[in-house]
This record gives sequence, C-alpha cells and structure tokens, in this order.
Amino acid sequence: MTKVLIVGGGAAGMLAGIIAARNGASVTIFEKNEKLGKKLFITGKGRCNVTNACERRELYGNITSNSRFLFSAFEAFDNAAVMGFFEELGLKLKIERGKRVFPESDRSSDVIKALKDEIGRLNIDVRLNTAVRSFEFKDGKVTVITETSSGKTAKENGSSLIVATGGLSYKTTGSTGDGYAFAKNAGHTVTPLVPSLVGIETKEDFPERLQGLSLKNVTLYLENEKGKKIYSELGEMLFTHYGISGPLALSASSFVADAIAKKKETGKIYIDLKPGMSLEELDARLLKDFSGEKNKAFRNSLDALLPQSMIPVMVELSGIDPDKKVNSVTKEERRRLATLFKHLDLTVSGLRDFNEAIITKGGVNVKEIDPKTMESKLCPGLYFAGEVLDLDAVTGGFNLQIAWSTGYAAGFAAATKEQ
Repeated sequence: MTKVLIVGGGAAGMLAGIIAARNGASVTIFEKNEKLGKKLFITGKGRCNVTNACERRELYGNITSNSRFLFSAFEAFDNAAVMGFFEELGLKLKIERGKRVFPESDRSSDVIKALKDEIGRLNIDVRLNTAVRSFEFKDGKVTVITETSSGKTAKENGSSLIVATGGLSYKTTGSTGDGYAFAKNAGHTVTPLVPSLVGIETKEDFPERLQGLSLKNVTLYLENEKGKKIYSELGEMLFTHYGISGPLALSASSFVADAIAKKKETGKIYIDLKPGMSLEELDARLLKDFSGEKNKAFRNSLDALLPQSMIPVMVELSGIDPDKKVNSVTKEERRRLATLFKHLDLTVSGLRDFNEAIITKGGVNVKEIDPKTMESKLCPGLYFAGEVLDLDAVTGGFNLQIAWSTGYAAGFAAATKEQ
C-alpha cells in the first residue's frame, strides 16, 4: 500500500491527508504542536474565513503571487469544491459581505472538528507533539527522522512526503520556517520571505493620535515610489500607534511586501474619506455647511463630515486657522480642505513583523514545482502544499483557498502515483 507521510497538521496538511486516504493511501501526519489546526483556530478572528464564493476569474485576481501556477489546482479543487467538501462533512456555511465564507456557527473550532472527525473516520495516523527533523529519499522511498516533545527520536518510512509546514507568521502556532529548510536541503530555491497581511507602519505621527479609530466605506490607494497605483479598494481600516491596520491595510500590505521583496521600495498611501463624492461635490457640500453657520469657528464646523476624534487632526493638516470663522474661509482654503478629504496622504515606512503577520510572502520557488501535482521537479516523491510555497493572496478567504487547493493536489497525486 502507498504510504504518504505529511509534515504539518494545518489546513493544507489535514486536507492533503484526507484526500490521500480517500484515494487508498495509508497516511501519517506529523504535527509538532499538541493539537491539529492551531493556526486555523485563530484565522478570521476566530471565525475562520474558509474561502471566498466569488467567480473563478475573481479568485485568480485576488492572488498576489504566481496566480498562473494555481490554474490546475483551482481547476481540480476550487472554492465551490471547498464549500461542497465542508458541507458534505456536515459543516453549515454562510456567505457574508465581500463573498467571504464562514461556518454558520462563527466558530473556527467547528471547521477543525469537521476535518478531525474525517481524519478519524479514515483512520489516519496522527502523531502530535512530534517534529520531523530531517528526511532522506533513497530507491524511490522516503525515510523521516522524528523527535517527540519529550526528546524521543524515531524513523518512519514511506512512499512519499508532503511538506505542509506553513510559513513564518504567528510563530506561536508552530510556524517557524522548518519547511524552507527542508526545501533548501532538497536543492530548492526559497524566494525572499517577508511578512504580509500585516499592519503598515507610516512616517507620519497623526495615526498615533487617532489610535483605535475605525473608518468604514473609505477607499485606500497604494502607489509605488514612481507614483504608479498598485492597489485600491473600498472598505474598512483602522488607525494604530504605528500607522494603519484593518482589512484595507492588511490587503495593501501584500503589495507593499511585494515591493519591498523585489524592489526594496515602500511607497505612499492615500485615503479617500469620501469616495462617494467627487472633489467638486465635496467642495459644494463644505460651502453649504459653512453657509449654514457663518459665525462658527472652523474647528467646530466638521461634525457632520468626520468622527469627532478626527476633527482636530484634519483641522491641523488643512493649515486653516482653527479659530477662523467659517464665513472667512477662502475658496482656496476650502478647496484645499476638500482635497485633503479626498487625498489624506501617508508615507509607508515599513511593515510590522512576522509575529503580527497573518501570512508569509515568499517561499519555495514554484518554478521548481509541478503545478498539477505539487511534486518537486528536483526530488521525486517530495511534495509541497500551503503557505510554504511562494503563493499568497489578499484577505477574504483566498489564502485558505490556496491551502485547500494545493493540499488537495498534493494529497491526490501522492496517493495515486505509481510506485
């Protein structure tokens, strides 16, 4: 019988194991944590954004690294297939804003339970508190050296090995970069690793004064250092002590990370606080508000347009005397204020580190991987799945979709490969 060994009991590893077992293989999963799915448990703020229910074309559009590589994997096991898979396991799903798919219960633990129950039903051998230290391929077989948390070492033989160890983000969940070392030892190239889907640090200090303020229905734009727009999206963001976070910033960080990794650039961000109004419409609105209370001081005139905590900052950035009566605000000053609403500038100084990052950008070079099977082109019998590969996406369930699809491809191929 084909024996598939899997390093890592996260999303990709568990899915790979289930698919391999369903296709007749004997499967063993080695997980160095005390339980399966530790990172999966905290995804989506503990709700687990399983996938995204968008059209296939949109799916590719939200992949920020090597989307073409995923054509075959998505063809075999796309977002609709993922939803069907979990529903067959008895997990009820729901679709929310942005076509994000969550368990109906809003509990990531239910996603993990569905996977664990199927793993149990298939009699998959799960070795918890067991790390893989090294492996060797010889005569078409693989031998792994394992070590338990108590220090006991052992050898395990198999037909093939799937590396699904995750990246470097959230190290407390066991993502310590083991897979990259395994890949390098097997002769693979690992592309530069940078944190992604993470808060963005800015040079300006006003975000710190607005710490904790969340803005909804704003548009965030990201430009590279040459002024080319490389990302824009409408949604929600959050000011922090270091800069900005929230859904818009997290997705934008993927493009910042890409620029840092490839060009050592950072870029600029600007926020349109009133995306539903043109500059002219906003100017007219300001004129109307100012005309309604001509003797009001400028610093007290923006209540209808801004959150209270943001008014002092916007007044300061506008350069208009805060005590100036609104009937004395000039056309030029009003136009400058309207422009500030439409173009609140921030300079990117960097990203938060891997301890705060949701995913890792970079990984095993996909040019060295068969896109249909996830098998190494350099080491037959060795497969990679999930975040360890140089594949990533914006927020919204797309990164988990990568894990499911690559895990499916690796599990199926490893189980059905001729020995």
